[in-house]
Amino acid sequence: MFEPLMAHLHVPRLGGGGSRTRPDLVRGDKACSSRAIRQHLRRRGIRTIIPEPADQTGHRKRRGSRGDRPPTFHALDYRGRNVVERNSKQWRGIAT
Repeated sequence: MFEPLMAHLHVPRLGGGGSRTRPDLVRGDKACSSRAIRQHLRRRGIRTIIPEPADQTGHRKRRGSRGDRPPTFHALDYRGRNVVERNSKQWRGIAT
């Protein structure tokens, strides 16, 4: 469901004008860490802040040099996702 959601996404411009369909950054939790989601965002040039689950880390390390590099992750930026998530739970009726 991630790709259809991103297809309907519109980010308003601050100075007016039409909305854009590509955000600068996507923050997600570990459930959004699938290879398909990361590849989709990378193809569209969208930065991601998504932690890597322990099982994916283990799979990557087990593959050795064929396991690619770990995805970038900024813990300080990730903290902002928690604030948005808590507020959306408090205002669930508005968010949905």
